[in-house]
Amino acid sequence: MGIHYDYKSTKSAKLMEKQAKRERKLAEKKAKREAKEGHKKEESKAKTLDASKPITLDFLTNPNKE
Repeated sequence: MGIHYDYKSTKSAKLMEKQAKRERKLAEKKAKREAKEGHKKEESKAKTLDASKPITLDFLTNPNKE
């Protein structure tokens, strides 16, 4: 009899804990995904070439280019 009494009295608290845990996991996944996407965006901006500069052989073959 005690098990059923405990189940009903703590059901709402357990459901709220589960929902909080689910929301916390989703927030962590979202933050991780945004951090990863932001990192990719920064890389793509750095790799673009300036159209006003001419492309020289030194630019193409230099292994230490910035």
